[in-house]
Amino acid sequence: MSKKSSQHPRQFINSEIITFTILTYGSHGLGVHDPESDIDALCVGPFFATIAVRLFIVLRNILKSRPEISEIHCVKDSKFPLMRFKFDGISVDLPYAQLKVLYVPENVDVLSLSLLNNIDETSWKSLSGVRANQRILLLVPNLKNFQSMLRCLKLWAKRRGVYGRLNGFLGGVHLAILAAFVCQNQPDASVIALISNFFSTYAMWPWPTPVIVQDGMPSNVEDVIETRLYMPIRLPCTPYEYCDSNVTKSTFNKIRVEFLRGHAMTRQIFSLEGGAVSELAP
Repeated sequence: MSKKSSQHPRQFINSEIITFTILTYGSHGLGVHDPESDIDALCVGPFFATIAVRLFIVLRNILKSRPEISEIHCVKDSKFPLMRFKFDGISVDLPYAQLKVLYVPENVDVLSLSLLNNIDETSWKSLSGVRANQRILLLVPNLKNFQSMLRCLKLWAKRRGVYGRLNGFLGGVHLAILAAFVCQNQPDASVIALISNFFSTYAMWPWPTPVIVQDGMPSNVEDVIETRLYMPIRLPCTPYEYCDSNVTKSTFNKIRVEFLRGHAMTRQIFSLEGGAVSELAP
């Protein structure tokens, strides 16, 4: 969040749309944000509240009246219709999902399959980020180590030029699932050991074999090779789907080169705790 304010956009949803709730995901939802992180949030509403009226008109007018809010844009024609604005100078993306309910409580359980019956495709896709975040937080054995590891990996990916889903590289959800998989396989490892294991795991990974975080749920896709994607990474929530990906052959090769580089460097400097990240991301 911005250092200028400790408030949150959810505080500006008044009684006019009391049946709505706002759920954060991405770096904020995983607890790995910093003061400059953008905010990914989802507005969840009941079945009778349409995106055209409630999000793009009612909520937009409420936000326009707030001095903390600026640069409001409604993106209506994208795969995920959303409202985009600045909150104290921090970019916020706010998609919308409708549930087949009359009232959406603040603590709505988006992992409950009963709530997801008969929702439209846009709402389903909009919910996937929040659902994936919540499952990851439930499945990692040591949340603090996972969060520290993920912060380091995001720094590495940004400095090595392999971060950014829109550009064909790794997005935040991809890194989070890759990190969660390593954490599950090394539940008692230190953060430095987890980072080293991350690079050794994915430098040698037999792509396009999917990366699948174990969640104890029955699945019939454990051994499926997802050949449509260069780097298939499965979302850890039922019913199972794969992360959206823009990875191409060239960006895949670049990512693999960086995995190999990271593996070689962490193998050499593993004993120098604290030095690994600065060496990996000059």
